[in-house]
Amino acid sequence: MTLNRWTSAAVFALAAGTCIVAAPDKIDPAHFVTGQAALVDYRGVKSGQFRKITVADLPKPYATESARNNARIVARPADAWPQAPAGFKVELFASELQGPRQIRLAPNGDVFVAETRSGNIKIFRGITKDGKPEQVSVYATGLRQPFGIAFVPADNPQWLYIGNTNAVVRFAYKTGDLKAGGAPDTIVPDLPTGGHSTRDVVFSPDAKRMFVAVGSQSNVDDPDENKTEFHRANILEYTPDGKFVKVYASGIRNPVGLGINPTTGELWCSTNERDALGDNLVPDYVTSVKEGGFYGWPWYYMGSNQDPRHEGKHPELKGKVLVPDVLVSPHNASLGLTFYGGRQFPDEYRGDLFAAEHGSWNRASRTGYEVIRVPLRQGHASGEFEDFLTGFVTPGGDVWGRPVGVTIATDGSLLVTDDGSQSIWRVSWSAK
Repeated sequence: MTLNRWTSAAVFALAAGTCIVAAPDKIDPAHFVTGQAALVDYRGVKSGQFRKITVADLPKPYATESARNNARIVARPADAWPQAPAGFKVELFASELQGPRQIRLAPNGDVFVAETRSGNIKIFRGITKDGKPEQVSVYATGLRQPFGIAFVPADNPQWLYIGNTNAVVRFAYKTGDLKAGGAPDTIVPDLPTGGHSTRDVVFSPDAKRMFVAVGSQSNVDDPDENKTEFHRANILEYTPDGKFVKVYASGIRNPVGLGINPTTGELWCSTNERDALGDNLVPDYVTSVKEGGFYGWPWYYMGSNQDPRHEGKHPELKGKVLVPDVLVSPHNASLGLTFYGGRQFPDEYRGDLFAAEHGSWNRASRTGYEVIRVPLRQGHASGEFEDFLTGFVTPGGDVWGRPVGVTIATDGSLLVTDDGSQSIWRVSWSAK
């Protein structure tokens, strides 16, 4: 912790089971929760509340039984609406989509959305005074569970890359295109399929390195024994033309969302960790990704904690497992991420990260179903995050919304895809 990030004056004690810490600058200590109290379910999530989870807060494996508690998706109740912190307004930007997942902004301001369920890429152009898109177009159809979307080069793109579940393809693209001019070329033809299906795609700032996220096939199978885990639970590096270069980082069970930090140029990912060790293991996470780094799956988690299902395996790896930058609640299902580069929100939001938390199934009481904000200073995280956009679960525990992807529109508002209500939500700053 650096002195300019933390203030010694803001010291407070939380309820039993928490620790005494200094509150980060500009965070009200009354709204900053740490220790085991930060491992909340949906009933303890409130917009504007900050939390910090550390490795020391985690229980032992099997402290609680593993639960199967799949979300029961219901229609949005008439009195339900996403909730954001004071000063923000939430509007319904688009509805009646078909599995809206990843969302990315083209350089000209067009919003591209992967409708994974239907195999479409859809474009939303402009924003009316009522907060709706001015124009909607289907850019491409017939894709196989598309997710990742990348424009290359970023400033004046000639190509649009799409991460299908089995391949990376690209379309010839020019700024302003509302429909693909032809069939895509297959760049990477042989991505492994089955199990985790999302394949996000991002490029290094110089557009010379293509990163592809490939999650594991299983929960915790040993890759030494299960050869179907080859080149899985990794972030893979390719050339822009699809030549395999190397495993960029490994041991990342399901690195769903990728992004490049515009301040540091670092690759970041949002990860779904393993299940079946209890309600509060193992935390999902959002982190910068170290080139050549190993993040533990399946043998270890959160540093040198060995998964009991692989007791005694690979002792040489102990002490070499990286701890992620930001731990979020276990089973959150952390998905898409973006960095705030707009100017509509207050200055304190500039450069911060937003991540969509799709929501749990392997927890007795639900957690996730929100969008979090990770404060960054000079591009780096201190571990805390804010429950930013909430309210997708009814008081009785039914789920009506599941955030997936996030991006920043040209006017600086935050756009959030939701494959529970088949919608896109728009969050704007409205305080005068």
